Amino acid sequence: MKERCSWPGDDPLYVAYHDTEWGVPIYDGRELFEKLILDGFQAGLSWITILRKRETFLSAFDNFDPAIIAQYDDQDIERLMNDTGIIRNRLKIVSTVTNAKIYLEMEKEKGGFSGFIWSFTGGEIIHNQWQNMEHIPTATAESEAMSKALKKQGFKFCGPTICYAFMQAVGIVNDHFTHCYRHAELT
Repeated sequence: MKERCSWPGDDPLYVAYHDTEWGVPIYDGRELFEKLILDGFQAGLSWITILRKRETFLSAFDNFDPAIIAQYDDQDIERLMNDTGIIRNRLKIVSTVTNAKIYLEMEKEKGGFSGFIWSFTGGEIIHNQWQNMEHIPTATAESEAMSKALKKQGFKFCGPTICYAFMQAVGIVNDHFTHCYRHAELT
């Protein structure tokens, strides 16, 4: 049996996420946008809650296509507020629309959204050497810089802790425990 990080426990959905997605580097701007938005929705909740609702989120938010989301109006906001399959937080829903508009502007810039996101580590993956959960920080200088820069652009729900969880999820940071088989695979 492969040894893995302890945090997914034995939940099949969580284990599959750990084994196939978490920490795998993502460079596609739209996929990065989706993960950042989902991490924002996760604030105050557990990630497994978001994973269980992810398919509904994808459907409700037009596969996180920023060009479509940027056009959402009050009717769309109300539709989402009535969707029991997602997290129905008006501030987070409205901020997703705002963030989509900002994303589209950032895509016009050199390097686009992906280049912007990866710039906080110089385009490199940070490979940490953590042994257990107690060692992993909730924020770092890089996540604080990313949060500050995103907020300066106008993004919402992107504090340093959200940014660090996002960096872990999209492979900017390899925070698999050193005894986890995925740590070596992603190094």
